[in-house]
Amino acid sequence: MIKIKLEIRSHDGPGRFGKLEKEESPLIINKKKYKIAPDEGSSYNIQKEIAERCVIETIKKSKLAIESDEDYKIAIIQGSKYLDLRIKCIKELEKLGYIGFVIANGDELILNPKNLVEIIINLRENMNPNSFLIFPFAEPSFIPLLCYLGIDGFFDDCGDYYSYLNVLLTPTKAYDLDNYKIYENKTREDISKFNKKIINFVLKEVRVHMKNKTLRNLVEERSVTSPQNISALKIIDKNYKEYLLKYSQLY
Repeated sequence: MIKIKLEIRSHDGPGRFGKLEKEESPLIINKKKYKIAPDEGSSYNIQKEIAERCVIETIKKSKLAIESDEDYKIAIIQGSKYLDLRIKCIKELEKLGYIGFVIANGDELILNPKNLVEIIINLRENMNPNSFLIFPFAEPSFIPLLCYLGIDGFFDDCGDYYSYLNVLLTPTKAYDLDNYKIYENKTREDISKFNKKIINFVLKEVRVHMKNKTLRNLVEERSVTSPQNISALKIIDKNYKEYLLKYSQLY
C-alpha cells in the first residue's frame, strides 16, 4: 500500500509550503507514482442535471477503485461550473479515503476567473487541511496565483500539450513559434523538455518566495501577464478578504 502524507510547514498567505513524501510542495505530481481513480468526465458548461450525474458516477467509480486497490489515493473532482456539486464531490471522495484531488476542467476555469477563484477557495475551506489540491492545466504565468489560492500540485502535461501546438512557455508568456522565431529548428521533444523545465523553475521560484514570505509580490508581478490573471487577483482582494486575512501574518 502506498502511503501519502502531506506535511504543511508554513503558509504565505493562503499559499501552503510543505512536503509530500520527501518532495517540497507545491510540486509536480508524478502520475506514474500515484494512481488516479477513474472518473466520469464532463464538460465545464453543461446543464446541472448532467453535471450531477457525472459527480454521482465519479463517486461510484472512485469507490470501486479504492475498494479493489488501496494504492488509489488521488481522485478527480467533477461538478462542472457548479460550486455545490464540486463541494459535494470532494466531501464524498474524502469519506472514501482519498487525500489528493484533481480539479477537473482546469483549462476552462482559467478562462473564467470568478469561478476559478470561487471553486478553489471553497474547496480549500471545505476539505481536510491535510488533503491536497492538484490543478491539471496551467501555463507558468498562472502558477504563482494558483499556489497563492492554495493549490499544492500540478501535472506537467501542459508542457507536452503546448509543444504539440509549437508553443514555447516562459514564466510570463506563451510564444507561438510560428510567429515568434525565438527557438528555431527545434523538435517537438526539445520544446516539450524546455516547457517542462520552465514549469519546474516557476514552481521552485514559488517555493523560494513562500520561504521568504514574498509570494504576494510574485503574484502581483505575474498578474499583468493576462486579463484572466489580473481579474482573478482583483476578485480575490475584493470578495475574499477574510480568506486572505485568515492565513496572513500580522507584523
